[in-house]
Amino acid sequence: MLSRRSAAVCARRSCHEWRNLRGELDLSIQRATHSPRAAKIIDCHQHYNGDISYLERLVTKLDGIDGMAFILTEARDLQGAGNLMDRHSRRVAGFGQVSLDDPAAVELVDRFHDAGFRGLGEMEFPQKNYDPELLAGLRESREVWHDDPFPCEHCEPPASEIPTDISSDRMRVTRLDLIARRFPELTAIGARLGNSDYAWAGEIACWNPNVVFDVSGSNPIKRENDYSFFKSVFWWSGVARPHSPASSDSAFEKLVFASDWFGGDLGEFDLSLARYQKILTACGVPAPAHILSGTGGEF
Repeated sequence: MLSRRSAAVCARRSCHEWRNLRGELDLSIQRATHSPRAAKIIDCHQHYNGDISYLERLVTKLDGIDGMAFILTEARDLQGAGNLMDRHSRRVAGFGQVSLDDPAAVELVDRFHDAGFRGLGEMEFPQKNYDPELLAGLRESREVWHDDPFPCEHCEPPASEIPTDISSDRMRVTRLDLIARRFPELTAIGARLGNSDYAWAGEIACWNPNVVFDVSGSNPIKRENDYSFFKSVFWWSGVARPHSPASSDSAFEKLVFASDWFGGDLGEFDLSLARYQKILTACGVPAPAHILSGTGGEF
């Protein structure tokens, strides 16, 4: 899911220090040994707004559909989310939400890791271009998180009229290509299919085995009159390309389910799921169950 999260920060620890931490971190990464593959529906993009009662309702919902959700959580809400993850590890797992501009970001990565979170997300609202520092911070993230997902998406406009120094141009979907190639052991979930850089999102998913996307937010709403449009994004199923033979795998296996819901009426979860199912039907996807759970279960 590039969104309100940030996996990276200026690396303030030396490589030597991080190597010394590896042994301790490798021990704690054994936490959260739930079985996501058993779930029938896996929501890879749920937001936790600090309301623990919402998470309890979400767990009840997931129990009813044999589902699981990855919840994007800020540091201030870590304890509440962590407690619920411990009690309902088969239903809920966490992505830690860290700001690129936070001077304590590296320490926050440690806190999320130690609490059993499975990755970082979202990344949004950066206040400058972070190429050198972002890569350094992702190197730290890779050391800590190994193969865990790194959700990403575009930058949404602020909800107020206060002048802000942010721009979606700093976090375009093409940045994922740089991240994925620099850190091939890192898995990236691109949220909202690069809204609206669909063509680039499709190419980046095609090129990089460690990148998947969700189609959440406004995307399924904007395209509801022509859901077959998404075949033009995930176009390479069974297609021989220059330098690449035809594959028997569906291009739609680079798609994961996500509701991108922020809390409130859980009926929105049902609407998101229904839209996904319509997209998969319109595009003639042969194994929709894999998109709704299989790929997400690998995280």
